[in-house]
Amino acid sequence: MIKRLIKGQMSEGLRSSLRNLLREIEIARKHQKGARRARKFSGRQHLQLHIGCGQVIKIRRVNIDISPQADVTLDVREPLPFRENSCSIVYSEHFLEHIDYPEQTFAFLKECYRVLEPGGLFSVGVPDTDLPIAAYLGLTDDSIFRLAKERWHPAWCQTEMEHLNYHFRQGQQHRFAYDFKTLAKALASAGFQEIRRRDFSPALDSEDRKIGTLYVDATKPKET
Repeated sequence: MIKRLIKGQMSEGLRSSLRNLLREIEIARKHQKGARRARKFSGRQHLQLHIGCGQVIKIRRVNIDISPQADVTLDVREPLPFRENSCSIVYSEHFLEHIDYPEQTFAFLKECYRVLEPGGLFSVGVPDTDLPIAAYLGLTDDSIFRLAKERWHPAWCQTEMEHLNYHFRQGQQHRFAYDFKTLAKALASAGFQEIRRRDFSPALDSEDRKIGTLYVDATKPKET
C-alpha cells in the first residue's frame, strides 16, 4: 500500500519526505536495539569507541554505526549510552560531516567529551575542504580534482565547480564542510584542549582516505 502511494500517487516532494520519515523510523528502531545492546558495556572503563564505522570494523574497539556490521547500532545524534569518563578514545573517520552543524555537531562533541576519561583522546578525520577550494582558486594545481574524478566522484562531475559541489554535498549525504579552523573551534567549544592536526596513521586510519582528509586530535583535560 505504502509503496504504491510512494510510486504512483504522490508528488516527488511528498515521496521524498515520506522516504525520509520511514528512514528515520528505521533509524530510531535500530537505535533502541543498539542502546539495549550497549548495556553490556555498563561499568567498563577505558572503552575505545569507533563511531561511524560503516564497513570498517576495528578489533578491540566498540564499532558504532546504523549499519548491521556494527557492534552497536546507534543514532549518535542522540545521547551516547555510555557512562561519563568511561572511554579512553573516541575515533571517527569521514563521519562528522554527515551530521548537521552547528546544533547536532556541538551536541555530539559534548557527548564525546562527557564519555571520555580525563586525558582521553578524541581523534577525527573529515574531508579537507581547504584542498579543493585552493585548487579551484588556482592557488595549487588541479591534482585533487583529477584524483577525485579517478577515485571518488561520479562520472557527471567534469568541471571544477561540479567537483566542488559534490565535495560539499556528496549526493546530499554531507551536511557540512570543514577546514582546521572551523573544526578546532567546534572542538574547543565542547571543552577539548591540545587541538592539533596530525598526520595519517596507518595503524588507525583507512589507506584509501589518506589523501584528501583532515586529521585532527584533541584531548579532554586531566582533572586538576
